[in-house]
Amino acid sequence: MNLQEAYIEWLEKSRKPFVAKSAERRARFETSSGLEVPAVAAPAAGHLSAQGEQAYMGNVGFPGEWPFTRGVYPSMYRGRFWTMRQYAGFGDAEESNRRYRFLLEQGTTGLSVAFDLPTQIGYDSDHPMAEGEIGKVGVPVACLDDMATLLDRIPLDQVSTSMTINSSAALLLSFYLLIAERQGVPYAKLRGTVQNDLLKEFVARGTYIFPPKPSLRLTTDIIAFCAAEVPNFNAISISGYHMREAGSTAAQEIAFTLAHGLCYVEQASKRGLKVDAFGKNLSFFFNGHNNLLEEVAKFRAARRLWARLMKERFGAVSKDALSLKFHTQTAGSTLTAQQPENNIVRTTLQALAAVLGGTQSLHTNSFDEALALPTEKSVEIALRTQQVIAHESGVAETPDPLAGSYLVERWTDELEDRALELIRKIDEMGGAVTAIERKFPQGEIARAALAYQRQVEKGEAVVVGVNKFQTQEQRHAELLKIDPASTKRQLERLAAFKARRNQARAKAALNDVTQAARTDANLVPSILGALRHEATLGEVCDAMRSVFGEYRES
Repeated sequence: MNLQEAYIEWLEKSRKPFVAKSAERRARFETSSGLEVPAVAAPAAGHLSAQGEQAYMGNVGFPGEWPFTRGVYPSMYRGRFWTMRQYAGFGDAEESNRRYRFLLEQGTTGLSVAFDLPTQIGYDSDHPMAEGEIGKVGVPVACLDDMATLLDRIPLDQVSTSMTINSSAALLLSFYLLIAERQGVPYAKLRGTVQNDLLKEFVARGTYIFPPKPSLRLTTDIIAFCAAEVPNFNAISISGYHMREAGSTAAQEIAFTLAHGLCYVEQASKRGLKVDAFGKNLSFFFNGHNNLLEEVAKFRAARRLWARLMKERFGAVSKDALSLKFHTQTAGSTLTAQQPENNIVRTTLQALAAVLGGTQSLHTNSFDEALALPTEKSVEIALRTQQVIAHESGVAETPDPLAGSYLVERWTDELEDRALELIRKIDEMGGAVTAIERKFPQGEIARAALAYQRQVEKGEAVVVGVNKFQTQEQRHAELLKIDPASTKRQLERLAAFKARRNQARAKAALNDVTQAARTDANLVPSILGALRHEATLGEVCDAMRSVFGEYRES
């Protein structure tokens, strides 16, 4: 089959049925000058040699088709824009709920929930370890009442919710399911994601509770539970974002993320799950960094490499299992406290790279986040950045508009090759868990971060407003301040919850969690049962700590 024949086949067998199910936004796409925007831009007939056409179809192809370099859907954003999320959560559940409803009113199309550190590492708000940290970097959720308040007046059958939670992901998912039950929403109608990527916590983030092996078990339990009970909810978001924030290169971000993904797929396959069934519920999370063209190449390379690995290693055949679908967040590590308005420009370039690279979901950081949690005004600017890209820039009118660029195609190939070489090294060590235990990815990232920092210090890498083009600045006055009363409200709510519950019933349900942890049973049903009987997050985590122990970095 030559390229022209392949194009016609794509139009008839891939694009046409997809558009019939998911209509495009307009009947005709054209620029303000009247130039038609094609359904996809591809080499003209006769432009490539026969050998070049075969190489193109094998390495680039068409959107929604193998090897998915050009995107996971045939029409991409011509039918529907990416999900616009704004990561938020602070103070207590009441304050966070107000922010979510504000964002929905401003046009976000999905929620993204930030949890405070005690919640992330399995402590209730009244635990001594939580003192001074309640509501500081996210919302505290210690009990079912907290989740009910957090999601008040938010219809879960209409809103996609992403929850950035890992070690305690099974608990937050269970809280979410219980609120859906209260709203009368069937599990099958729920859409969203729990991050649930424990391996990257040991590499780059540090909000772990249990050692790697029980952590991996919990992750796999959630994948298995969602495959059976919550079919449209992504059971994991395999995250390269935090490794890039820690200083990794683009190739390292691809390699370590996909290596972790391979580990999760292997574990789920060992449970007897079919890769073509659960593969559609795997999602990914990447960083949108400053070098626009390198980032576009990174996203394209990651998609192609994942498809190849899933096919070669696990025999995946369904498009859903072969397609790497991902969320992007702009790079928090690039935000500067100096001249913070410059961050608006940085975030715009990073968000544009994500869209050009075919992201399914996007969060744009607010310009003041190097100084404090964002204000409503700065969040609004960040959201408007996405909306301007979507509606005014023209880059969403056709899939993969930079395909065919000599530089982008060259870097796509090179990043794939570099990432694959790192994955092979991890394979030789025995897989991702062993590599983490041997500190391989940690060491690689640390060296890359140090090299870049030295470039900044020498002035070889310019950070505008920091090591060049500095100015005398006045203190930025309009910063968000956490209301101290929110901590008091949170503690009072939790105390009232514990006082009124049936203590014996909660204790019996916690014992069920402990017993399940000692077996090979899926832990999610027992966790769901404990929270249904009004155990708290910290109590359930303590029940598992009694069996698994806690991880301490050596």
